[in-house]
Amino acid sequence: MGAEGQAPTGRRSGVQALDRAFELLEAMADAGGIATLSQLAASTGLPMPTIHRIVQSLLAGGYVRREVSHRYALGPRLIRLGEVAGLTLGAQAMPYLRRLADQIGETANLAMLEGDSVVYVAQAPSPHAMRMFTEVGRHVLPHCTGVGKALLAELPVGQVIDVVGRTGLPARTGHTITDVAALLAELDRVREQGYAVDDGEQEVGVRCVAVSLVHAPALLALSVSGPSGRLTLDRVKEIAPVLREVADRLVRDLDGRSGAGRRPASR
Repeated sequence: MGAEGQAPTGRRSGVQALDRAFELLEAMADAGGIATLSQLAASTGLPMPTIHRIVQSLLAGGYVRREVSHRYALGPRLIRLGEVAGLTLGAQAMPYLRRLADQIGETANLAMLEGDSVVYVAQAPSPHAMRMFTEVGRHVLPHCTGVGKALLAELPVGQVIDVVGRTGLPARTGHTITDVAALLAELDRVREQGYAVDDGEQEVGVRCVAVSLVHAPALLALSVSGPSGRLTLDRVKEIAPVLREVADRLVRDLDGRSGAGRRPASR
């Protein structure tokens, strides 16, 4: 046994190895899901022998796979974990989304940044017959969606540039931002006003207002979307504070149930 009040040395080293394994998986995700050992060393600051040892363990478990290019990618064992975690998160968020949809009268969504794309993890539909519908589990690029811009605004500028360098900025409509400088300026605006707007950038005639879940355990965003004729820019300004209030309540709920440290905001 270790000294009184201290964990045994073996336990401490085991926890440290676990922390480092998660750090490497997160770094790999930040790099778009695939990276070399040198890239992992540069982004984490961990010694190369430590990285090699942990990656070998992750390989053996199927949580990482090795490409023919000698780069390492997130492995298939993580898919099931992610799917189950997404279902649990979606179920936890649904009461908040339903109240939001009832209060505002438009479709409410919860989305997460997963690699270089945004995935919708839960949705409460609008009570209107004419409403917006996005399939839960659908992946979209972040630069042309409200939730995506809210999430990108939480990242350091260098990481945003890395993401769009890999995905490009394809035009979905005539309103889509397709220039990196313009996107960075838009993200500055999102940070300043506290919410993001998709003004027909993903789909013509659809407007969306979104906020990030600051201090949530993952990169999450909450949004309301609807036809631009109903969801006017004046309504967007009224809805944004309501979204922020609901997002903050949801974060407190998530934090209370996780019992873990919270993801720090990167603003």
